[in-house]
Amino acid sequence: MPCDVAALRAEVKADALRLKEAYEQHGDAQAMLTGRSTAVDRVLAQLWHELDFPHGLALAAVGGYGRGELYPASDIDLLILLPREADAALQDKLSTLVGHFWDIGLEIGHSVRTIQECLNEAEGDITVQTALLEARLLTGDGQLFETFEKRLHGHLDPLHFLEAKRLEQQERYLRFNETPYSLEPNSKESPGGLRDLQVIFWIAKAAGYGASWDDLHARGFVSDEGLGLAKACEDYLRHLRIRLHYTVGRREDRLLFDYQTALATCCGFSATENRRASEQLMQGYYRNAKAVTLINTILIQNMAAALSPESEQVPQPIDADFQTVGNLLDIHDEKLFVKKPEAIFRSFQLMQENGDLHSMTARTLRALWRAADTIDDRFRNDPAQRAAFLALFQSPRGIIHEFRRMNQLDILGSYLPNFGRIVGQMQHDLFHVYTVDQHILQVMRNLRRFTMSEFAHEYPLCTRVMSEFDAPWLLYVAALFHDIAKGRGGDHSEQGTVDAQDFCEKHGLTVADTELVVWLVRHHLIMSQVAQKSDLTDPDVIGNFAKLVGDMRHLQALFLLTHADIRGTSPKVWNQWKGKLLADLYFQTQYYLEQDVAPAPQGIIAERQAEAMRQLRFFALSDTVHERLWKQLDMVYFLRHSAEEIAWHTRALHYQTFNDKPIVKARLHQESGGVQVMVYTRDQHDLFARLVGFFARTGYTIVDAKIHTTAHGYALDSFVLLDIEQRDNNREMLSYIEHELQERLIKQSPPEAPSGGRVSRQVKHFPIKPEVVIQADERGTHFILSLVAADRPGLLYIVATTLAEHGANLHTAKIATLGERVEDVFLISGGDLNNSTARIRLESELMNRLKV
Repeated sequence: MPCDVAALRAEVKADALRLKEAYEQHGDAQAMLTGRSTAVDRVLAQLWHELDFPHGLALAAVGGYGRGELYPASDIDLLILLPREADAALQDKLSTLVGHFWDIGLEIGHSVRTIQECLNEAEGDITVQTALLEARLLTGDGQLFETFEKRLHGHLDPLHFLEAKRLEQQERYLRFNETPYSLEPNSKESPGGLRDLQVIFWIAKAAGYGASWDDLHARGFVSDEGLGLAKACEDYLRHLRIRLHYTVGRREDRLLFDYQTALATCCGFSATENRRASEQLMQGYYRNAKAVTLINTILIQNMAAALSPESEQVPQPIDADFQTVGNLLDIHDEKLFVKKPEAIFRSFQLMQENGDLHSMTARTLRALWRAADTIDDRFRNDPAQRAAFLALFQSPRGIIHEFRRMNQLDILGSYLPNFGRIVGQMQHDLFHVYTVDQHILQVMRNLRRFTMSEFAHEYPLCTRVMSEFDAPWLLYVAALFHDIAKGRGGDHSEQGTVDAQDFCEKHGLTVADTELVVWLVRHHLIMSQVAQKSDLTDPDVIGNFAKLVGDMRHLQALFLLTHADIRGTSPKVWNQWKGKLLADLYFQTQYYLEQDVAPAPQGIIAERQAEAMRQLRFFALSDTVHERLWKQLDMVYFLRHSAEEIAWHTRALHYQTFNDKPIVKARLHQESGGVQVMVYTRDQHDLFARLVGFFARTGYTIVDAKIHTTAHGYALDSFVLLDIEQRDNNREMLSYIEHELQERLIKQSPPEAPSGGRVSRQVKHFPIKPEVVIQADERGTHFILSLVAADRPGLLYIVATTLAEHGANLHTAKIATLGERVEDVFLISGGDLNNSTARIRLESELMNRLKV
């Protein structure tokens, strides 16, 4: 029989269009999934018969197609089942079949195997075994397919299958960062995605418990309430994935920034004054994902308990309400938390007190989940419950585990309704990569690690400061509230203090402890702003910050919270350089507080010069070696450079202070993990633009720049660089930087713009309007240029060339990169900056050039 490929291709297209129109009209996800599966069934069966395959073969659907669920752009997985190995004639016919699959416009994934080959593959690969478990006969020899199913199930060990799927799920979670709360989750594979629900049905099918929610409900694995929730979660994810495929026009399961706005519009969301439509969409997704992960945990535990021998599940009593089952916490009565609400927090305390307990039984988790709805104002106002909740912060172990568990079970958000409002709330601010609730818990986790000796090697200074702090649990409370007002509009730091004050007063904290927590919430951003944007060599900066802090207790608390907060925003935001800036500010403020005065500039300079001389003696240099260079350096130089940097510069320049040839020195910078570069040359026009262009083209980003001009007209500039590409050969790059940069400065080549890189997708879809402000400093001798913009390739080069065009001189640069967002501060002078019209013109030009 001839095969009309063109007609089948047209039929596939017509079916796809019909199903899309029906879905858009009626919004029935199940009808769309089964409709596409049925349509493909029909086309494949027709193709099979038209090619006239011999009797004895079978064509079967496997995987998702085998379940009868085909999303708009999903692959179609097939098994061609053979009674024996194919001869040459059959192989030719099979090749023709596979070619026609693609000719008619179907993306097919296929395998050709005998029954024994299927069993062999399944034995060695749990993924293959899972796909075959869902096999469904499309056409061909029914008896062969029935034999295949019997032999497959005969080789299946349900308990072994369950454990294998658990391990596979753990590996998948690791692959997708162990959390449902990433910025761009995969709606199928990420924790809380469709795969978490499919795992449940795979295990149920292997164990003979059924293949639907109703089957699991009938067997008692799912409660009446859980049945409705499970179906709603699955329906939500089905609709989301269908709309994603239609929005993108191809198979795509990742909720990328590129699609979130369009998808949000498709789902009926619109932007409000305080929140983007995409943020509303993603909050719904994260809350659904949280419920899915809990459903997955409870049902897999339930099925594991059903499959495990009874002898391994002997309960051991703890008290009248609780017992242990293996290494799980269990309750005697499923209605415990309804009858005795005080047992809610007690369950988490028991987890903290018993190190042998790894988790809770499925029925305990389920009962706690239901108990979240019973937490009302009477519960919240009960002094015993308040004391129990406060005790959770003060436990010697298990604090973060249990707060995360309380959040997962909605207990935390029910007890603190304002926290409940930020659960799943995304922050599209270009540097947070977690939802607000997960960021808060991450900050608590960072603080907790400062108290644990096994993590002392990570941040020794923080561990030391925490060991000196009198009540670490107060920092956890402050962390819980520091971002609780996000998304309300206005200043979240100020609004959060209202929540913090109310909590502390109701929970009986002392006046001093209440003041500290509220102060930390109000000022939790200030230390990072001062450290990254202000001149820490200026005694007035330190003095003003010390007056704000007031005493060592507040300084220690703010330092620890700031450190934990920055690291809790994103792995990309933290680096060693930021740690150094925080430490510098901490120690200088500590000195001020202990001496009750900032050290005088003359004293600082004398101390640094003496230390620099001490270091120079280690290199067998004379006591007069410094004189020629130091005569050309002013007070500002010695205030802005450390003793070690002064010694380094002196060692390199003392014998060539008046050298006409540019000098470039590079070395590894231990404090930042990057590279430090010193440039010494007769001052040149556009020098800063040349330097930043070179560094960017070499693959480095500048995090600190100190620009100094000597009394005899030489530029003495120092830069701290971090490797954008994170290469392992920083040491090898030192000689390259020294040689290449020196050659360019000798030739006085015009500035070279950095090679164009791509702006990140995040910046494209969540742009930041550039902000540029130029204002006079307190002394009126210089101007401070403050810049906020989305990070982009060559940003510093744009700033440098624009300043050069206006004749402005750069003295220092404080470069702060927060993920995809930059907040830079430059100290400038010269040109026509004293003219207000000229300053406005410079601000406007910078803003226009920095637009993405």
